Amino acid sequence: PVPTISWRKVNGHNPSKARLRKSQAVLEIPNVQLEDAGMYECKAENSRGRNVFRGQLQVYTYPHWVEKLNDTQLDSGDQLRWECKATGKPRPTYRWLKNGVPLWAQSRIEMVNGVLTIHSVNLSDAGMYQCLAENKYGTIYASAELKILASAPTFPLNQLRKTIIVTKGQEVVIECKPQASPKPTITWKKGDKALRESKR
Repeated sequence: PVPTISWRKVNGHNPSKARLRKSQAVLEIPNVQLEDAGMYECKAENSRGRNVFRGQLQVYTYPHWVEKLNDTQLDSGDQLRWECKATGKPRPTYRWLKNGVPLWAQSRIEMVNGVLTIHSVNLSDAGMYQCLAENKYGTIYASAELKILASAPTFPLNQLRKTIIVTKGQEVVIECKPQASPKPTITWKKGDKALRESKR
């Protein structure tokens, strides 16, 4: 006699969107997602007995960004850390470009699992960077610009106070806030003599 047919996902539940057609002989899963992957079992039985067939459904996906790059400004001497993160099956691998040219690991430059680190950046590191995430189904790109700030110390006019009047015995605070990149070292003098720290 004509058998009755049933389907099940081994070690899981049939996707809720799954449909059965042609007297349950055909299992359809629309808009397949990664979680639909797994072993499926088709069972056919009638009064004479039953038979079972199992098939593995593997789902592969184009890379998709989870985390992209952002344009960044750094002081000369700072550390850059950019992370690219993408999903996909097979798991994507990453490559980096600078101004369209492949970037290679060097003494200051590290590239590990989608993370680019540049130690002690300088003006030569400025430019447009691209991260490529790729598997055998495709490649996606993320871009960002790195700007390096480098300027000699300057004192904006609104920070200058030529004279400070204070009552004897009171505390006085004199601020030194130059604009500079990288962060400057600061020394103090009273007249021509270097000022040293004391209890006061």
